Amino acid sequence: MFEQLVEIITEYVEVDKKDISLESRFMEDLGFTSFDFMNMLGEIEDRFDVEIDQEEAADIRTVQEAVEYLESISE
Repeated sequence: MFEQLVEIITEYVEVDKKDISLESRFMEDLGFTSFDFMNMLGEIEDRFDVEIDQEEAADIRTVQEAVEYLESISE
C-alpha cells in the first residue's frame, strides 16, 4: 500500500520518491495544498475502488496515517 501511495503522491507534488517516508506530513513536508490533497483523495478512491469519508480524511496528516486508513477501509 505504501509503494502505491508514493506513486500517487508524486503525481500531485514535485517530490522525489526516495524523500517520501511513512513519517512524511502531506502539507508540511511534501508541499501539498488542501486542493492537491482533496484531488489526490479522489484519485485514491478511483484507483482502489474505496469511499473515503471526508471528515476522517481531514484528520490524516502523515503518509503512515493515510496507509493505515486505506488498509482499514480496503478490508
